[in-house]
Amino acid sequence: MSTSLRTLKGVGEKTEKLFAKIGVTDMESLLSYYPRNYDAYEEPVEIRSLEEGAVVAISVAVITGVYVNQVRNLQVITTTVADLTGKISVTWFNAPYLRSAVRKGSRFVLRGRVVRKQGKLQMEHPEIFTPAAYEEILHSLQPIYGLTAGLSNKTIVKLIHQVLDEQKLQAEYLADEYKERYHLADRNFAIPAIHFPKNMQELLAARRRLVFDEFLLFILAVQSLKEKTEEAPNAFPMHPVWTTEQIIESLPYDLTKAQLNVWHEIERDLSGQALMSRLVQGDVGSGKTILAFLAMIMTVENGYQAVLMAPTEVLARQHFQAMEKLLQEQNIDFGHPVLLTGSDTAKEKREKYALIASKEANLVIGTHALIQEKVQYNNLGLVITDEQHRFGVKQREALTTMGNPPNVLVMSATPIPRTLAIIIYGDLDISVIDELPAQRLPIKNCVVDTSYRPKAYSFMEKQIRQGRQVYVICPMVEESEGMDGENVLDYTLKLRNVFSPDIKIASLHGKMKAKEKNVIMEAFAAGEIQILVSTTVVEVGVNVPNATVMMVENAERFGLAQLHQLRGRVGRGEYQSYCIFMQGNGAKEISKRLQILNKSNDGFYIAGEDLKLRGPGDLFGIRQSGLLEFKLGDIYQDADILKAASETASEILSLDADLSLPQNEELQRRLSAYMKEDLQNLGL
Repeated sequence: MSTSLRTLKGVGEKTEKLFAKIGVTDMESLLSYYPRNYDAYEEPVEIRSLEEGAVVAISVAVITGVYVNQVRNLQVITTTVADLTGKISVTWFNAPYLRSAVRKGSRFVLRGRVVRKQGKLQMEHPEIFTPAAYEEILHSLQPIYGLTAGLSNKTIVKLIHQVLDEQKLQAEYLADEYKERYHLADRNFAIPAIHFPKNMQELLAARRRLVFDEFLLFILAVQSLKEKTEEAPNAFPMHPVWTTEQIIESLPYDLTKAQLNVWHEIERDLSGQALMSRLVQGDVGSGKTILAFLAMIMTVENGYQAVLMAPTEVLARQHFQAMEKLLQEQNIDFGHPVLLTGSDTAKEKREKYALIASKEANLVIGTHALIQEKVQYNNLGLVITDEQHRFGVKQREALTTMGNPPNVLVMSATPIPRTLAIIIYGDLDISVIDELPAQRLPIKNCVVDTSYRPKAYSFMEKQIRQGRQVYVICPMVEESEGMDGENVLDYTLKLRNVFSPDIKIASLHGKMKAKEKNVIMEAFAAGEIQILVSTTVVEVGVNVPNATVMMVENAERFGLAQLHQLRGRVGRGEYQSYCIFMQGNGAKEISKRLQILNKSNDGFYIAGEDLKLRGPGDLFGIRQSGLLEFKLGDIYQDADILKAASETASEILSLDADLSLPQNEELQRRLSAYMKEDLQNLGL
């Protein structure tokens, strides 16, 4: 059914390009462009019951004239409305046509957000309905889609309606017994209902089925990758080497028991008959990097090349410097490291390619630049990827298809409860480093509301005057329609007004070019910037031992697993570190969730507790995982569906291992399409 969007009414070249920006290229991808949230049109409430921050409807009469004021480049329209329980001021922005529409004495239903200005509640920029028009959409759920400049919600809604009206029924690929067993709706019900649910029940049923489909295809894909690796013999036979023992002995610190256990597993794998495919899970700061280095040194001493791929240039550079330092301290002369990144000049790249191809460089560290076609390895025996979920399967495969497939070691700091990890990383053996090095001071945490801000600022200043550095995390890059929350750009300006000019403040976010990000991160790492205001892009960031404070604005907008990862950016040096979780919304449930972080610094405990707290109603909450960005599913919140999909996948494959039976024809087609498209988006 992959029919071009141009066949739809109202789609010309311009609209087609806008849709391509959000990843929609044909009708199939339009139908799977799911809403990011829904507007619920509930019964109007009384004015006296209004609370700050709520989005509600009120049924009112206009009791004053309509006033228009010019504030800078904004036209502000205000009036006052009332019902039998009270009155409230209402404001609209840049909507001059309302002057004639909103008259004293007329009756409307207004729906919008209640805010507090100068100590009084008012409603800002509400939608306006006649009572009869509101009656029509009462109790319905209206989809809200992720947009790009020039594309409106209205356009997306209209086109999806058009496709659904014209489309033939889709072939069902799930046997009735599975649908009954796991209470799953039919696919032909789920797709329209996820876009235009009549009520919450419909929405939940549609979502459950589509999340199940996502997980099922994902697990089947992982299983087929696993088969490939299981069949592969180890083409790089190795034996343990004395050098690694010497390094462990002479390190300035002792490896923890957990580190030693995992190192012995890696050593066993590398010297075994079968190819290594191992995931090392360890909390931020648990000491995974030293194990990666030991594995690389063992590989090189056995006469092969080893590669370490990091997600950012800054991190790759840090790894490279740490490796050089280790070789120097240990007087190792058989290791010749080279750093390969995207910002190398053409000449530098050519020189480095020649060193890699001749095997003169046998320890190769870098970013995605390592998997360009021009890089020719010479007997590549080990590939290590850092923060695995940032690398696509295609990329991992690109390295593994260069000659014989090498041993693969994957490092991840994302704490996932073991039960889920086994399902998700079905193609990898799992090791867990579950204790932190003894010399680390635990991070001190506090969960506070926005009234604490002045105190937080003076604490930050105190730390900076002691020579330390600070991270501030915001949920958004810039102000966004319909989304409340602090944003990086405005917040950076705000802090420049709060702190004295000698404190250097810079911002970092995902919309910046890679080069700009690198410059900022390097300046922060070098101590030239005191406060870095950032989005979550620092998650996979760089090691700055001097950063001791992290303040997270609107902490309620992030998943616990993600907050824990962010927190791991501080506490990396010898100084006491602090994390301030600033809560923009005071709801009790949210406080309860954030208190888990307050109590524990153990990522695995946090992930497990978070799993218990998250109910099915937490539908459009926060993306927990930060990893594996499924379109709808979330491995934490939908852990039960993940287990159901895993059981189904096992049953289907035990009866029909290569999905060649006629009843699995449609499933096979979808799986092939999925392995081409979606799997790489997930970064697996």
